[in-house]
Amino acid sequence: MPGISKELATRIAHFARFPQTGVSLRQMVEFGQKPSQGTLLRAAQFLHDELPIRLAHRVVELDSLPDNLNQMPSVLRVKRMYIDSFNELINFPRVSDRIKDAVKEATVLGNIERRHLPQSHVNPAVSDLPRATSSHWIPPIQHRYHFEVKPTELPVEVSEYNRSFVKALERIKRRHDPVVTTLAHGVVEYKQLMKTDHINSSVQHFLDRFYLSRIGIRMLIGQQIELNQQQQHSDYVGVICTNTNVAEVVQEAIDNARYICGDYYMLMNTPQIELHCPKHLAFMYVPSHLHHMIFELLKNSLRAVVELYGDEAENYPPIKVVVAEGNEDITIKVSDEGGGIPRSAMEQVWTYMYTTAQTPMLDPEFDKSDFKAPLAGFGYGLPLSRLYARYFGGDLKLISMEGYGTDAYLHLSRLSDNEEPLA
Repeated sequence: MPGISKELATRIAHFARFPQTGVSLRQMVEFGQKPSQGTLLRAAQFLHDELPIRLAHRVVELDSLPDNLNQMPSVLRVKRMYIDSFNELINFPRVSDRIKDAVKEATVLGNIERRHLPQSHVNPAVSDLPRATSSHWIPPIQHRYHFEVKPTELPVEVSEYNRSFVKALERIKRRHDPVVTTLAHGVVEYKQLMKTDHINSSVQHFLDRFYLSRIGIRMLIGQQIELNQQQQHSDYVGVICTNTNVAEVVQEAIDNARYICGDYYMLMNTPQIELHCPKHLAFMYVPSHLHHMIFELLKNSLRAVVELYGDEAENYPPIKVVVAEGNEDITIKVSDEGGGIPRSAMEQVWTYMYTTAQTPMLDPEFDKSDFKAPLAGFGYGLPLSRLYARYFGGDLKLISMEGYGTDAYLHLSRLSDNEEPLA
C-alpha cells in the first residue's frame, strides 16, 4: 500500500482477515433501551474492535481495484479517509483494567438476570455478496455487543471514557461525510480514463459492497453517538424509531419532492401526489432511511411526468403512493404515468452513473453527506435507495410499461430481525 508505513499496512491487512459481525435492527433496539454507562462502555468496546475490521476490509478492496480505478485521485482520497479513521481507532486508548474489573462485576451474566436478545436471521441481500471467510474465531454477537450492565455505581472514568470515544466517532463520521460524492467523482474520472460511458459488472458489485458497508458503519456510529446523548425521545432508541408512522414520513417526503420539482422546473402547477395509507400504520425503522428512499422514488416520478407532458402543461396525471401492511413486510408502491422505461433499459436503471440528466462536476472539497448531496446527475438515486432497503432485509423493485408509466415497489421488513448484509 503506497503512501503509508509498512507497519500500518501490515495492521490493515491483519484486521482485514477477520470476518465482520452483523447486528440486526431489533437487536440494536433491545440493547439500547435505557442503557447504563456500563452497557454503553460494552458497546464502545465492541465498536472499538468491529469498526477497524470493517474499515480494513474497505481499504484492502479500494487498494486492489482493477483497471487503474484504484489510482483515480478521488478514489485515493476516499482510501485516505478510511486509513485515517482506521489509524485513529487502533490508536485510541483501550479500557483500563480498573474500569474493566468494575464493569465486569456489574455485568449481567446469569440466565435468570440476563435479558435475552432476539435471534437474528441472514439478510436476503447477502446472496448477492460474497461472504468473508476467516480461520479466526470470533465470539457470537451476543458476547461482544449485547452485554447488559446493571445501573450500579461505577467509577467516573467509565462515563469519561464513553464521552471521549463518542468524540472520536463524531470526528470519523464528519471525515466520512463526503465519501459517497467523492467516490462518485472517482468513477467519473475512471470513465473518462477508460473512454467509456458505462461501468462493468465488477465495478458495479464493488460499489454495492462499498456503499452497503458505509451504511452499516454510519448506522453503528450514529446509534452509539445518539445513545450516549442520554436524551429520552419518545419512541426513539438512538436513531431508530420504534413507532415510525409511515404516513407522516411519506407525507414529508411528498412535500419535499414536490417543492424541489416546482423549484427546479419553475412550475406554477406541480403534479399532485395522492397518498393512500392507513393513518396509524407504524413499525420499527430508521425514519431518515425511509424518507430518503421515498423522496428518491418520488423525485424520479415527478421528473418523468413533467418531462413527458412539458413544464407548461395545465394539468398532470397524479402520482399515486399506496401503502400495504402484510405480516412480514410493509410495501409502498409509487405509481406514475411518466411514459415508462423501455424493457432494454430496465437493468441499466440499477447501474451507478446511469442517468439521463447532465452529470455535474463536484468540487474536490465538496463535503456533503448522503442526504444533502446533489446526486440527481450521478445516477445514484435508485441503486442507493435499493441498498438502504436491503440493509434491513427489504428490497426495491421496478415494473414499467413503456408508453404509460412505472410502478416502484418498496418492500420493508417489519420483522426487523435481519442482520446486516456484510461482505
